[in-house]
Amino acid sequence: MAEATDLTATINGVVDTYINLLTDGTPEQIADLYADGASVEDPIGAPLRTTRAELVEFYGLICNLEEHKATLKWKKVVGDTAVFEFHLFTKAGDAGFEIQPVDIMVFNQDGKIKSMRAVWDPATDLKQV
Repeated sequence: MAEATDLTATINGVVDTYINLLTDGTPEQIADLYADGASVEDPIGAPLRTTRAELVEFYGLICNLEEHKATLKWKKVVGDTAVFEFHLFTKAGDAGFEIQPVDIMVFNQDGKIKSMRAVWDPATDLKQV
C-alpha cells in the first residue's frame, strides 16, 4: 500500500506544480510534467495534442500572455487519477479573460501525466472581464 500512497503524494505535488507553472512557469516546464506520448484534449472535443512540440505550443498560448494567473479551487486524487478545478485569468492588451475548467489527469507509475482532458465549453465558460 505504500506505493499507492507514494503515487498519491507525487500526483498531488504534480497538480500543485502544474497550477504554479501556469502562473510562473514556461511552456517547456509544463511539458516536462507529461510522459512521452501523453495526450492533451483541451477542451474535450478538441483535437488531441500528443507531441512535446504541440504541448509547448499549446501552453505557450497561456504562458506568453502579458498576464496569466492560475488558482487551484479543489482537487481529488484517487489511484492514478487527479480531478481538479482551477480559476485561470489571462490578459493581453486591454482584453482580460477568465475560465474555471475542471481537468482530469491520468498519471503513469513515475508520476508523469499520461493524459489530460479539460472539461469546459468555450461558448459558455470563457468569460471576458
